Amino acid sequence: MEEGERDSGLRLTELLAAFSLATDLGMGQPMEHVLRSWAIATRLGDHLDVDPEERAALYYVATLAWVGCVADTPEVATWFGDDIAFRSDSYQVDFAGLPLLGFMLRHVGTGSPALQRLRLSANLVVTGGKGIQLGLMSHCLTTAQMAERLGLGAGVCGALQQMFTRWDGQGVPNDVGGDAIAFSMRLFHLADTVEVFHRAEGVDAAVAVARARRGTHFDPTVVDAFCALAPEVLGDTATEPDWNVVLAQEPALQTRLTERELDAALEAMADFTDLRSPSRAGHSRAVADLVARAAADIGLARPAVVALRRAGLLHDIGLHGIPATILDKPGPLSASESERLRMHTYYTERMLSRPPALARIGAVASLAQERCDGSGYHRGLSGPAIGVSGRLLAAACAYRAMTEPRSYRPAMTAKQAAAELHAEVRAGRLDVDAVEAVLAAAGQRQGRRRAGPAGLTPREIEVLQLIARGASTRRVAQGLHITSKTAETHIERIYAKTGASTRSTVTLFAMKNGLLDSFEPLDP
Repeated sequence: MEEGERDSGLRLTELLAAFSLATDLGMGQPMEHVLRSWAIATRLGDHLDVDPEERAALYYVATLAWVGCVADTPEVATWFGDDIAFRSDSYQVDFAGLPLLGFMLRHVGTGSPALQRLRLSANLVVTGGKGIQLGLMSHCLTTAQMAERLGLGAGVCGALQQMFTRWDGQGVPNDVGGDAIAFSMRLFHLADTVEVFHRAEGVDAAVAVARARRGTHFDPTVVDAFCALAPEVLGDTATEPDWNVVLAQEPALQTRLTERELDAALEAMADFTDLRSPSRAGHSRAVADLVARAAADIGLARPAVVALRRAGLLHDIGLHGIPATILDKPGPLSASESERLRMHTYYTERMLSRPPALARIGAVASLAQERCDGSGYHRGLSGPAIGVSGRLLAAACAYRAMTEPRSYRPAMTAKQAAAELHAEVRAGRLDVDAVEAVLAAAGQRQGRRRAGPAGLTPREIEVLQLIARGASTRRVAQGLHITSKTAETHIERIYAKTGASTRSTVTLFAMKNGLLDSFEPLDP
């Protein structure tokens, strides 16, 4: 079997559950809002005799419905300032007619000077919000495109293009309403809103908002069924389920991804993450490819290279929780803005914390902003606490960011970026070996292939990783498919190059140089 066709150990549903946490933050909601909305919609759908195919589609509709908000983030920020705060507040309004216009006028130009707010308000009234409608349509088309990239069917893709429709036909597009809206989307429309009110104010508030929007935003039949069963359908906010267990109990959601499908899904997530900021377009893919080349060049084992590329794809997923007004600010960030930005690596780690196969990627992805002197974030790790994968990722991310334009500076040339990385090495913030490996992979260095610390070859690093974990000479030979004599020769050379005399001292050398984080245990 080809490597790409092997079982990755991950289901698409698990991956989308993780990505939905990013969507939650982008909507200004607590993590697991989308998953709770899906559960509400599913329980309600069971009472309305939703067929099995529609039930499966409902999960993908719920977890992807808000993904497209990244597509209109720059436009929302231009009109309303903090895009996350705007979306959070939008749950309080029935989005049509005068209530919608009043809501937009109250929020237009937030954070801008008074004259700018006045100009934006006038433009909004004169144009009737046409620019905003185009943004909503872009949202829907972008979301449907992601569904297509994930291999989901026409039923899901079609429903996702109806995210901003309304039962009364006053949504976007305004020629779609009533029964023409996919039933899965009608269920989600209600569930998405009542979850917010239930979590904040209880069952009565959830029922009240459903009744208030009956026949306008929401399908009357869906509302009536919900109001009759609200306590049962809403569940208990004090009891948070284990979503991995819940998903495992859904027969239609058990399809596992192949290694190739997993990479394609992660690439889609990376591309959508970069849409949050125009200047970051393509950043995550570029970091992933660069760090993978660097890792391969210094001889990391194939599983470590694959994991590191995947970590590169996801290292910025936490930026979904940072408003565009900070990401694209043209000047220096304030202290509070800097602190908020520093949270994005924490968000990355938390979003990717489950299941274990994804957590291993997240653990590396969250290291992109750590620095060897402890000045990085979010953990403030230093020295040996940052393994070789983390050091490589930090250097690759820094290099790519420098060679890309940002709202506060133009892109650096490759030569300027190389000089800046070397300055970071001299300051003790980036690792010299990681920087040289990244620059070589970026075409900034020519010549012989670099050796590891103390001149260790790639094979010797593999042997060192094994003996540091307690493997005997025989086990090293078995694990690497070499003879015991060859393994013994490698071990002797390792001791000679590192100056170690015992297993404990050579293990300390490995830890100090961050050589153990790519270790994959041998089969028993």
